[in-house]
Amino acid sequence: MQLREILRIKGDRLITIAPEDMVSDGVSVMSQKDIGSLVVISQGKLAGMLTFREVLQALHENKGSIQGVRVDAIMVKNPRTIAPSVEVDELRSVMLEHHIRYMPVMEGDKLIGVASFHDVARAVLEEQAFENRMLKGYIKDSPA
Repeated sequence: MQLREILRIKGDRLITIAPEDMVSDGVSVMSQKDIGSLVVISQGKLAGMLTFREVLQALHENKGSIQGVRVDAIMVKNPRTIAPSVEVDELRSVMLEHHIRYMPVMEGDKLIGVASFHDVARAVLEEQAFENRMLKGYIKDSPA
């Protein structure tokens, strides 16, 4: 299964934030939307990623406060990206190897989505369930 298929099922909704916005605003959006990351867009292009990991690090470094902290001060700059044609197994390997939970998906220079480790896990589960049903059907219909 290609990443493109996961994005098609997931939808193309991208929630973004600007680098000059406040981290506290990003936290509010992530909380309201029940998501763990925001794509940081500057001048129409991918500039970074803001995830709960960076927020927690900022809270730790600032003694529990993120007041007055801008997104560009803590975001992951120039994040690793991946193409939609990549197979899910390869994506999973890259995410595990580089400890990435949210990966922007780029088609050329256009951002088309974000793949989360949760998306990958769900896709693998669904693919395994489908294969399991097919095998059970094959076994049931095979001559004894």
